[in-house]
Amino acid sequence: MSYDTHNPYQVSYSGFAGPAILAEEDARVAFIRKTYLHLAVAIGAFVAIEAAIFTLVPVAALDSMMQLLFASRWGWLVVLAAFMGVSWLAQSWASSNASQSVQYLGLSLYVVAESVIFVPLLYIAGAFAPAAIPAAGVLTLVMFGGLTALVFITKSDLTSWGKYLWCAGFAALGVIIASALFGFELGVFFSGVMIALASAYILYDTSNVLHRYRTEQYVAAALALFASVALLFWYILRLMMELNRR
Repeated sequence: MSYDTHNPYQVSYSGFAGPAILAEEDARVAFIRKTYLHLAVAIGAFVAIEAAIFTLVPVAALDSMMQLLFASRWGWLVVLAAFMGVSWLAQSWASSNASQSVQYLGLSLYVVAESVIFVPLLYIAGAFAPAAIPAAGVLTLVMFGGLTALVFITKSDLTSWGKYLWCAGFAALGVIIASALFGFELGVFFSGVMIALASAYILYDTSNVLHRYRTEQYVAAALALFASVALLFWYILRLMMELNRR
């Protein structure tokens, strides 16, 4: 049994199980703590994997992989398609009603998939704008903290945003695929739009933590938040790289 982590009520269960917001205070607080602890561990694992890749893999090997990847317009599309497939599988595992070990496997698989797909972007950034990488990381964490605080302070229920974000996400994916097929650059404006979209996803996911996820769904909640944080980091870094070229 599985469902999209951005729509945690799109599955039926035997018996009633309300969201964390209706649970006892101790259970609700424990759920929130576990969610953000797992998110922190996922981010730490992502950083560690990237550090290991760029430390242990020889530069010549990375150069060869990048040349192979960008040898044709299809290379990046194949990687993107593989990432989408793995992401769907990872989210299904993390969000399932299966054993906790399967849920953890889903979160771990997603972190590894994100680490792999980030390698080309970090490789290019390291070559042409190395200072942009830590700057983008800090800005991502600051924005995430601010957006999270906004939802927790206002206790806004933004779960109705799901269908709109889903449509916007597919529209953005269409533009990305068209860019890879026809060779046009996405540019600064697209990065800005995607930063706004990632910020909206963070607001939405945080609202789901308060209003939709059940107290035992902290692994799925952490994965959804991690996906949105990774998206935000990707496009902040891209924007900084594009501005650095000017």
